This record gives sequence, C-alpha cells and structure tokens, in this order.
Amino acid sequence: MMYILIPLLIVLMGLAVWSLLRGIIVFLRTTREGLERGDAGIKDMQLLQNKMMFNRIKFQGLAIVVVVVMLAASHTK
Repeated sequence: MMYILIPLLIVLMGLAVWSLLRGIIVFLRTTREGLERGDAGIKDMQLLQNKMMFNRIKFQGLAIVVVVVMLAASHTK
C-alpha cells in the first residue's frame, strides 16, 4: 500500500508547488494586464489567481489526507 501512497504524495506535492508558482506568476502579470486592458484585464487575472490558489489548497489537502492514511497504515502493524 505504501508503494502506491508515496508516489501519490510526491505527485500531489508537485501539483501544489506548480499551482503556487502559476498563481504567483499570474499575480505578477496582473499589474501589466491592468495597464494594458483596464479593469477587464485585472478581473480576468484575479479570477485566474483565485483558481490557482484554490487548486493549491485542494492539492495540499489531498496530500495531508494521504499522509494521514500513511500514518494510520503504519500504526496498524
């Protein structure tokens, strides 16, 4: 069971980092979009920021669930 959970945990951690980096990049692009496209550009970028940060939270939560399952499985031996 651990042979499945450890790679799953690594993948979830990688996805969380990827979502965080994409969210930061979008955050940095927001000012430029606001200058070029006005309020519509800012709103689109803010929605994308929210989506990326929600994905990060989702992947972190799933990684925590995997860690809890691993801890529970290790204590049953």
